[in-house]
Amino acid sequence: MTDQLLLNDWHPVADASTLQAGMLQPARLLEQDLIVWRGSDGAVHAWDDRCPHRGASLALGRVAQDRVVCAYHGWQFDASGQCRLQPAHPRDTPPKAACTRRFHAQQAYGLIWVCLGQPARALPPFPEYANAALRKVICGPYPVHACGPRIIENFLDMAHFSFIHTGILGDPEHTEVPDYKVSPFDDGLGGQGMQGVIATECFAYQPLSNLLSDKGSMVEYTYRVVRPLSAILTKLPQRQDGYTEAISLHVQPLDEEHCRAWIILAMTNSASGDEELRAFQDRIFGQDLAILESQRPKRLPLDYGIEVPQRADRLSAAYRRMLRELGMTYGVMRS
Repeated sequence: MTDQLLLNDWHPVADASTLQAGMLQPARLLEQDLIVWRGSDGAVHAWDDRCPHRGASLALGRVAQDRVVCAYHGWQFDASGQCRLQPAHPRDTPPKAACTRRFHAQQAYGLIWVCLGQPARALPPFPEYANAALRKVICGPYPVHACGPRIIENFLDMAHFSFIHTGILGDPEHTEVPDYKVSPFDDGLGGQGMQGVIATECFAYQPLSNLLSDKGSMVEYTYRVVRPLSAILTKLPQRQDGYTEAISLHVQPLDEEHCRAWIILAMTNSASGDEELRAFQDRIFGQDLAILESQRPKRLPLDYGIEVPQRADRLSAAYRRMLRELGMTYGVMRS
């Protein structure tokens, strides 16, 4: 994997709530097989899923007393990745070369994030998550046979609402996408961040704008693309308390054509249960899935002439331009 942009960025790999102390989970990111595990101190770890002894998968093993134990020969590795015990030679001191390959890992927004290289920037900013008045619900992960940029671009597209999400997010009698504004977006993190893209004054008619309403209305959105594979949608406040709901999408690229999509909800809805909110999001993403997996070419074209755009695609065009300027090569087509 040679794309330095993604290699040195953070990506979600697991739901933090499912990774309890002493637990070990397999994961995959950018063609790298991983294990993620949590120590008794709460710290999260991400390692190459390979024992340095005979190359067996460490995911077949277990965590015991803050050590990962390989299932093949019982080698034990402490939190630093160093082997501390080789049961076949219990009185020997394992050599320094008997260590695992470790990666940067941290927990945020209810997810476990991993960087395979050297982090060039901080995690994507998601300020709405800090609002204690909003309910946070993790949805997914959704497996998708598509490249990461295709998934983000679909999230940014309002013109498909009337055709793919009929009766929920769109209506065949209201297909027009009014013009909206697209601008560069400064994520406010300075040298630890990235300039992305923002679209404002995005209006769409929705017959079912949320689970608590059965009346259609025009809804105003703002879209922020904060990383190549992270985007956030916010709704103009629709309640007197002025709270802004948000839906963030974060793509975990398994390889160039296979991903897992994670969605984080930050909602004002206090009447519906978590499972009801997840079921609603599952339904929406499920409707997108067949389209995403049908798109050809599989990788997102960044050059002109391969696809024919329309005026409603201004945000998509800005996103593709962002990827070109950042030098992204993974999951995209460019000359």
